[in-house]
Formats: sequence, C-alpha cells, structure tokens
Amino acid sequence: MTRLLRAVFLRPLNWIGSHELGVLLAFAGVGAGVLAFVLIASEVSGGETLALDKKILLDLRRPDLTPKGGEKVEEVMRDFTALGGTAVLTLVTLSTAGFLMLSDKKHMALFLFLSVAGGMLASMGLKDFYDRPRPHIVPHEDYVMTSSFPSGHSMLSALTYLTLGALLARSYNRKRLKAYFLSLAALLTGLVGFSRMYLGVHWPTDVLAGWTAGATWATLCWLGARWLQNRRQVEPPE
Repeated sequence: MTRLLRAVFLRPLNWIGSHELGVLLAFAGVGAGVLAFVLIASEVSGGETLALDKKILLDLRRPDLTPKGGEKVEEVMRDFTALGGTAVLTLVTLSTAGFLMLSDKKHMALFLFLSVAGGMLASMGLKDFYDRPRPHIVPHEDYVMTSSFPSGHSMLSALTYLTLGALLARSYNRKRLKAYFLSLAALLTGLVGFSRMYLGVHWPTDVLAGWTAGATWATLCWLGARWLQNRRQVEPPE
C-alpha cells in the first residue's frame, strides 16, 4: 500500500516540484481551461449568450447582411478558414511528423500524430454532445454540415497548431525558435476562429469555446511530451 501511495501521489508531486514555474502554470492553465469551457457551455445551453452572439455577428455585416469589407475580404477569409479544415490540418500534421522523423525524432513524431488524432476525436464528440444549431440570423458564406458548438475549425486549429507549436518548442532549446513556433501557432488559430464568425457559420461563443478546448488540449500534450522526455521515452530537445 505504501508503494502504491508513493506511485500515485508522491512521484507526480516530486516531478512537479523538480521543474520550473512553467509546469505549474501549465497545470493551472489546464484546470482554468476546463472550467472556462464548462462555464461557456453552461451559458450557451441556458441561452444567456444569445444576445451578445447576435450583436457581434451583425456588427460584422452591412445592413443588407453581406459581410463588411466586400468580396475581396470575404475571399481572404475563406482562405483563412481553410487553414482550419480537416484536410489541411491532417496535411500539416503529417508534414510536421515527417520533419521530426527526418530529424531522428521518431517517438516525438508518433506522439504528435496521436495527440492531434485524439484531439480531433474529442472535437467530434463534443459537437455531437451539445448539438447546437448554426447561426440563423445571417447567410452562411461557407458550406457547413455539422452542429455549431464548439467550433470545429477553431478547436481543431487551436489543438493542431498549438500542439505542433508546443511540441516543436519542446524539441529545440533556442528561445527564438520556441517563441516563433508558439507565436505562429497562436496567429493561425486566431485567424481561423475569426474567419468562422466573419463568414457567419459560427456564433462567437462557439469560437471562444473551440479556442479554449483546443488550447487546453495542446497544454496537456505539452505536459505529456515533457513527462515522456524526462522518462527518456521521447527524444530530448536539441
């Protein structure tokens, strides 16, 4: 029994205590992310966010309900939204995994692939569970066929790009590279989410929930990669 208690409680605490503040902040971020998602989902289910959702969507439209900025901006937003599509994210994930394999980081490549695949399954499960209808107050400027909450594009882009950025950051020691990977991941995630609102296919709270869930998943993956690296089951940083 004593050995079991040490394995369950003491070893994780010793591991956390032996690392820098970033690990503790990551654990706190995961807890905050889960709580934030639950609160958003509760407010959405109760209809508390509908007025704000409508206002934001209408603020992005002209009086005739066409998107502000004209056709050129609309086309750019379609390009941005494609960055959060399943096909593009799968290609990006496989390309990054291939890069890691060519860099002699086969275990990290496998962990990356499983992390993103697991996140995609989680996204589909959440959408089926909540089954929120799509916005009906503005025309849809992009093809959609699933339910609305959380935004699949926002969640998948967040979990994919942030997971890629976090794991690439875990693979290299240079701070400039770490900052570049994470900043680019955050930028892509933001553009995809905003494009979903602009095109009228998601409520703003769908996007916010998607960002929250995706970022929380990416943080969990970062913690998992760190733990596996410390156990020498995944290649250490260069």
